[in-house]
Amino acid sequence: MTLQDKLKECQREKTAILATNFYNLETLKAVLIAASKMQAPVILQLTKSSIDYMGLSEAVLMARQGLSDFGLEGWIHLDHGNSIDLAQQCLDAGFDSVMIDASEKSFEENVRITKDVVERAKKYKANVEAELGYVAKLGQEQGGGFTTPSDAVSFVKQTKVDALAVAIGSAHGFYKSAPKLDIERLAQIHEATNVVLVLHGSSGIPHEMVQDAIRNGICKVNLATEIKDTFMRALKNTLMNTDEIDLRKVFPSAITPVVDLLCEKYKMVRSANKLK
Repeated sequence: MTLQDKLKECQREKTAILATNFYNLETLKAVLIAASKMQAPVILQLTKSSIDYMGLSEAVLMARQGLSDFGLEGWIHLDHGNSIDLAQQCLDAGFDSVMIDASEKSFEENVRITKDVVERAKKYKANVEAELGYVAKLGQEQGGGFTTPSDAVSFVKQTKVDALAVAIGSAHGFYKSAPKLDIERLAQIHEATNVVLVLHGSSGIPHEMVQDAIRNGICKVNLATEIKDTFMRALKNTLMNTDEIDLRKVFPSAITPVVDLLCEKYKMVRSANKLK
């Protein structure tokens, strides 16, 4: 099944797929183990920074082999691609899905760039995600620049994009104040356009709030910061209490806490349609 078909299935069933970033072998294994335990489909996400760190071919091969070894239904996705060239490289490397993020440019430029990537992705039958509105990135101030239903309709009509990350109050990284999603705005966007909607910055958002967002149109929930944070906290704790120098013995100790985190997140997205 293509990712486009899977996300549309989620849209009909009012559930979502958890899209998880990985950064090395251990975080990839944690995602695969948790997804296997929960028998959940998985979207493995790579940012430019992770690609630069691991290597494009190496990261894709690891992800594909992992999905095969664990017998999982899964897809590889470029998260926050910052250029057409990077999106093209990922398409050529066999990614199932790419995100082109031109959200910080003008509406017209965002349309132009996104439309270009959508056209390029056609021959690969790849899913394309874009972002519209202001979803604060690391180091940026939260708030403002929310996506409007009218802009969403116009953007989707002009670009023919498959999935749209919307700005409804979430942010990337750690929250400086308690997050509050504008569910009413989300519902209006969902009613105005049939495009698949994506929630970025889910780390730190209460599960009930994420589930409410899923019931109102979100079909893909991105998770990154909590994975890194959980892994590093566990690793630091191990390093503080051992003189072991064999990283092959030290690094695996951080896998289990990430697996536990992800199992709860998989439960969160899968149970959303069972709640009133």
